[in-house]
Amino acid sequence: MRLGGPIFEKYTDPKHWILALRRYGYSAAYCPVTSDADDSIIQEYVDAAESVDVIIAEVGVWNNPLSTNAEARQTAIKQCQEHLLLADKIGARCCVNIAGSRGQKWDGPHPDNFTEDTFGLIVETVQEIIDAVRPTGTFYTLETMPWIYPDSPDNYLALIKDINRKEFAVHFDPVNLISSPQRYYDNGAIIREFCSKLGPYIKSCHAKDVILREKFMVHLDEIRPGLGGLDFGALITELSTLNPDTPLMLEHLSSMEEYSRSADYIRSVARKMQIVIR
Repeated sequence: MRLGGPIFEKYTDPKHWILALRRYGYSAAYCPVTSDADDSIIQEYVDAAESVDVIIAEVGVWNNPLSTNAEARQTAIKQCQEHLLLADKIGARCCVNIAGSRGQKWDGPHPDNFTEDTFGLIVETVQEIIDAVRPTGTFYTLETMPWIYPDSPDNYLALIKDINRKEFAVHFDPVNLISSPQRYYDNGAIIREFCSKLGPYIKSCHAKDVILREKFMVHLDEIRPGLGGLDFGALITELSTLNPDTPLMLEHLSSMEEYSRSADYIRSVARKMQIVIR
């Protein structure tokens, strides 16, 4: 298992990118270039990463391929295809997006998000994205989410079956699966179930934490790793049984100090369990 996260320092070339990753102690990285980068520049980053045994965990898209606006939907799909191609060129373990939303907010809840029609639209959309690119060294993945498919191990398995593309795989964000007090208090079991059913398909994983607030009604908030209720012992244990290059990627923090504290916490949990994080 590897640990990675964003870097706050500006870099202008692969050398300075690698130096920053080393300072943070990361052996996994987010994609360092954009989808419009020249192939020669992309290859320079590939070579630099390989020279110091750094893997590029994921290329993120973050748009809405399920938009009810036809023009916006096609634009989003095209961007997904461009980012999947970038992931293939740069050797990332995956290209990741959420499935989208049928509402106005690209990543927000909507009453149509859990209908059979939306499930079918997700299947068709992912097939369209993959079929336009046909990557040979990477995978298109959907991040687990609380209010759109996939939101459970079983409907992720159903998506894998119906999409029926070997280039489709899994992105695991355990916090995004915690959408109720029941799941919050039993999240270790959810993590174990997810990895048991989907482990061979998991290409990248996000590291964050969640806390259930003591106010009415249910309030679940994202928080820095170590300050919430996520069972990191279960998460680290399960990820350690997967491909040793499986990345655990920190995200959504506001400062390098917070990222450093989060990385220290995760490494401390791993040490207690005698699990090596690269």
